Amino acid sequence: MKIAWFCIPAHGHTNPTLGLVKALTEAGHRIYYFSFEMFREKLENAGAVFISCDGYDFEMEDKENADRVGKDQAFAVELLVSSTLALDEMVTKKIAELQPDVIVADSVAYWGKLAAMKHGIPYVSSTTTFAFNRYSSRYMKHGVGETLKMLFSMPKVNRQIKRLREKGYPVNGLLDIVQNDNDTNTVVYTSKYFQPCSDTFSEKYHFIGPSIRPIKDSFEKKKEKTVYISMGTVNQNREFYRNCINALSKTDYQVIISMGTNTDHFDEVPDHIEIYESVDQMAVLSIADVFITHCGMNSASEGLYFGVPLILFPQTPEQDAVAKRAEELGAGFRLPSISQDDILKAVTKVIEEKKFRQGAEKVSKSFKDSGGIEEAVAFIETIGSSY
Repeated sequence: MKIAWFCIPAHGHTNPTLGLVKALTEAGHRIYYFSFEMFREKLENAGAVFISCDGYDFEMEDKENADRVGKDQAFAVELLVSSTLALDEMVTKKIAELQPDVIVADSVAYWGKLAAMKHGIPYVSSTTTFAFNRYSSRYMKHGVGETLKMLFSMPKVNRQIKRLREKGYPVNGLLDIVQNDNDTNTVVYTSKYFQPCSDTFSEKYHFIGPSIRPIKDSFEKKKEKTVYISMGTVNQNREFYRNCINALSKTDYQVIISMGTNTDHFDEVPDHIEIYESVDQMAVLSIADVFITHCGMNSASEGLYFGVPLILFPQTPEQDAVAKRAEELGAGFRLPSISQDDILKAVTKVIEEKKFRQGAEKVSKSFKDSGGIEEAVAFIETIGSSY
């Protein structure tokens, strides 16, 4: 079976797919992965044939644009439609050459979904966040200002949709592009238990659990309690890190901070606080007792997979949805502020109150009881064989 796979240029959307790509190629299927040079090595290591989307005036590659997509819905739609048009000629040519049996596309790589519509090829949505419908979307709080901006930008978006139709895409309106319904074949990288409102999704949604890579380098547990702090690769909030260091410097906890390029800014750090540019996150989580996180879907899922309770400090609406769900299930505690006092109180509370560890372990069990990559492989094979 031949599979064309599309993704956006983001680690958080690409990394969860690698295990599934590897399993499909090992099962004898051919995967043509449309992505960006920064991901070539990872994708080829997983067994995919890499097809470059670089150099097509593709605005999603601009980091400022990519960051803005998470915060500005109207801008996101406009950018993603124009990106589809930028890639149209290359994708159309490649689809004609490859004749794929299935198209798999990230839930926001709309150009993949549109290519499936245009060429009449079965489509599978690869959803690395929560699956959203009218019930679960209440977890995403888009403010009134956001809605107004969206309405004001509609003429612009409608002009873009007209351009799509002129290029042969059978699109009636915005919802055709951005919304999956209960008839959309979908792989979701979480469990039914962690997914909000999971009972409102059809049997075409396969909740396979998160994709967890193996531990590469073990981490030594040096104290009875270990606190891990990571805000992902983007966050560079120096005050937050400084307050964490000051708040936890007088404790007897082992504190491991993955800080990205911030490492040069902090001196006079006590010995029990270890600062790294990056770590093997799986190795650290395997010894951690609490995880202070920005609540990116991958990071939160990795922490919960290891049964580690979370201290929740979300930065975007998508991360806030993850935080809200972890809070609901008793697996995390929301950080009220970044004051030293609040940081210390939150860490103490989550370590001392057993209910948080129990909540995290329940989510962990649900992840491990999900169908995993095997279920996703069987599902995609079924879709492909029906074409």
